[in-house]
Amino acid sequence: MTRKYRVTIVDDEPNIGLSLRLILEGEGCAVSICGSVAEFQAQRRAGRADLYLLDVRLPDGNGVDLLRAIRQSDDPTPVVMISGHGTIRDAVDATRAGAFDFLEKPLARDRVLLVMKNALERSDLQRENQRFRELVGDRPRLIGTSDAFRRVLNEATQVARSDAGVLLTGESGTGKELLAAHIHRESPFASHPFVKVNCAAIPSELIESELFGHERGAFTGAATTRRGKFELADGGSIFLDEVGDLHEASQAKLLRVLQDGEVQRLGSEQSIHVSVRVISATNRKLDERIANGKFREDLFYRLSVVPIRVPTLRERVQDIRDLSAYFLAEFCARNNFRAKTIDDEVLPILERYPWPGNIRELRNAIERMAILSPDQSITVDAIPMEIRVPPTARPSDLHQTRDSAERDRIRQALDQTDWNVSSAARLLGIERTSLHKRIRALGLSRDET
Repeated sequence: MTRKYRVTIVDDEPNIGLSLRLILEGEGCAVSICGSVAEFQAQRRAGRADLYLLDVRLPDGNGVDLLRAIRQSDDPTPVVMISGHGTIRDAVDATRAGAFDFLEKPLARDRVLLVMKNALERSDLQRENQRFRELVGDRPRLIGTSDAFRRVLNEATQVARSDAGVLLTGESGTGKELLAAHIHRESPFASHPFVKVNCAAIPSELIESELFGHERGAFTGAATTRRGKFELADGGSIFLDEVGDLHEASQAKLLRVLQDGEVQRLGSEQSIHVSVRVISATNRKLDERIANGKFREDLFYRLSVVPIRVPTLRERVQDIRDLSAYFLAEFCARNNFRAKTIDDEVLPILERYPWPGNIRELRNAIERMAILSPDQSITVDAIPMEIRVPPTARPSDLHQTRDSAERDRIRQALDQTDWNVSSAARLLGIERTSLHKRIRALGLSRDET
């Protein structure tokens, strides 16, 4: 054992309790024994033990009923049932009630230690996973109650149950990647990999190597054999983001994979069979690219067995309140900020803005407002000027207002970091080189009064 575990035994047979105590204490465990349900309940406290060993038949109750009571009290301690005259039905009932395993008397030392080791290891892993989730937060959530959002979520959930190819279309920043992840989680392939590929972010000369892999020496710099994304996704799902940006040669190879279920690494003559569910996305109008000869029509039909259009934020204005609250809470938790709230006067302004960058732009705006709001309440004054100023404002006035607002934000960040440009850039969420350019363009200097 890697640490001293605490084990509670509930059994009314003294010889069984003594035998188990000798076995477990010999492995460094701290052991306590209860002879009845009442005695166990009187001393039990969640977290006091690392493992419970419960007899099925006790003088004042049933061990399976006791197991159910433990689970109903939200005590996550693993439970192993023991019995001298157990039946298959007892074992099934215990497993359904949440028992880790079922031991029959007479108890064999090696069997007891193996079951206990497995139960404790799984419990430790679950605890570690919980700690990890608390540190990094839960996965991003799909937020929204609007009709447009619920409709697309229902479509995605329905298609997830099949292996059909899905093409997600819509403007940039609408949440296509999150919806693709949802489809994978709700699919029969959820226990297998979900591999993401941004086709627009990979240079055209490297995209085939990324997707299909390469053999050692296939090209200059290929020092080792490398599996492609399709091989890594075998048995699961692959998400091809910005698939409309694939060049013609890669489109042809992708079509072959979809038709034959086989990939061929660069530099290899051998085909490798893969079983992968393909989810793709694009913010381009593929019908126009097909008409212009830039995208294969046969590939389009392979990818878009089920096309789903993801709505813009302008089409789901009623979701802005919930999205804003979620982004704010997530940002504060991630950065160890005190919890902040958004004033009611802020929301109508956010709802009037057209959000050309969609949900991604809203998230960035909320985070910027949280950074630049010294108080717990985010007021109208914290709203970026380009969002606050009505769209009908004259362009020259709007540009001046934006420059003035940007100047104020940058100066505040620089003053806050004692004019450390790298730190100020991190605070503002932009690249250091970009901040240097804006400082020069706006004529900012530390000597200004």
